Amino acid sequence: MHTALFLGSALFLIGMTISCRVAGAPATSIPDPKRDAPLAKVKSEQKAVFAGGCFWGVEAVFEHVKGVTDAKSGYAGGSAETADYYKVSSGQTGHAESVLVTYDPSQITYGQLLKVFFSVAHNPTELNRQGPDRGTQYRSAIFYATDEQKEIAKAYIAQLDEAKVFGQPIVTQVNPLESFHEAEAYHQNYLAQHPDEPYIVINDIPKVENLRKELPELYRKK
Repeated sequence: MHTALFLGSALFLIGMTISCRVAGAPATSIPDPKRDAPLAKVKSEQKAVFAGGCFWGVEAVFEHVKGVTDAKSGYAGGSAETADYYKVSSGQTGHAESVLVTYDPSQITYGQLLKVFFSVAHNPTELNRQGPDRGTQYRSAIFYATDEQKEIAKAYIAQLDEAKVFGQPIVTQVNPLESFHEAEAYHQNYLAQHPDEPYIVINDIPKVENLRKELPELYRKK
C-alpha cells in the first residue's frame, strides 16, 4: 500500500517497510533512440502506457513533459474485475500500476517519451520491483497501442542494452495494451495535491527535478 495514504509522517520517516516508498534515484543520461517516429505535421492525440513502480511518481514526471496533454494513474495488464487498488496491491491480479499518457505527436515523439521513461521516471533494471517495493504490480513495462510503438520500444531497449547504459540488462516488458483502467480519484495528480508529504518530497519531487535538469528541452512547468 502507498505509505503516504496510510501512515503518518513520523512513521514514514523512520522507514516502515510498506510499499511505494522508493527513494528518489538519480537520473541516468541516455542517448536518443536511433529508431523513432518523426514529428507529425498535424496536431492530434495519441496514447502511450508505461509502468514503472508506484504510479504517483511516473504520472508526476509525465505531467511535466512538453507535448503531453494528460497523464492518468491506473492499472494495465489484468482484467477489469480486478482493477481495484486493494486487489492490485496483492500482486495477484496481473495488473501493473501504470500511467496513461496522452500526447501530441506534432510536439513530442514516442521515442522521446521512452527516453523520459527510461532516464528519470524509474529504474528499468529492477525485476518486479522498484527499490524496496516488491511485486509484479511494480514491474517495469511498456504497453504498446500500435505495432509502431512496439517496434520503437524494442529497438530502444536493444540499443540501450548494447551500449550498456545501465550496467545491467533492462528487464522492461513490452506487451500489447489490452485495456487501461483509471485508478481511484485520490491517486490522480497526487504530487500536486500532496506536495509536502514526506513520500512525495523524498521520492517523486526528485524525479521531476531530474527531468528539469537532465532533459530541459523536454521539461515544462505544469
